[in-house]
Amino acid sequence: MSAKYRYGIQTALTVLACVGLAACGSMKSGLSESKVNPVNWITPYKIDIVQGNFVSKEQVELLKPGMGRAQVREVLGTPLLTSVFHADRWDYVFTFRRQGAEPQSLKLTVFFKNDALERFEGDTMPSETEFVSKLDTRRKLGKVPVLELTDEQLKAMEKKPASSTAAAPVTTPAPLAPATSYPPLESASK
Repeated sequence: MSAKYRYGIQTALTVLACVGLAACGSMKSGLSESKVNPVNWITPYKIDIVQGNFVSKEQVELLKPGMGRAQVREVLGTPLLTSVFHADRWDYVFTFRRQGAEPQSLKLTVFFKNDALERFEGDTMPSETEFVSKLDTRRKLGKVPVLELTDEQLKAMEKKPASSTAAAPVTTPAPLAPATSYPPLESASK
């Protein structure tokens, strides 16, 4: 193969590579960045991050002015934030971050006066069932099958002949004879 011929092939391949790259660059104008760049097609797994105390609507309804600190702690749990500078204020903060979903953040602040609950304020808390229904939004399964037999199915099972449902007899192996002598752990030549 002559040097001129080899040089021509190299030039042609270089021009084709440049044209291909230019074509890829012009695709960006019509499509979003995530559709063009193959690196954006693959995303790393991000774990669900749950921080703080979830306080439900039912728990908030149990709060009554005049309750002691111990009673409030029994209903809501230990507060996430307590401050030395604000000893009469407890903050219950809950955040939930999941890949592919908007982060959720809920906050409830409880105020005390003379160690008795004075008032509380914060976000409107979801009920426990509302919160659980929001948790699994990724994959919807079909209807959950019934795991009980109906009366007709039970009667049909009783009518089957006993020979078809009988299990084969189980045999147990004979026990091994105990060893009377054991080989040495180390060789005697040492």
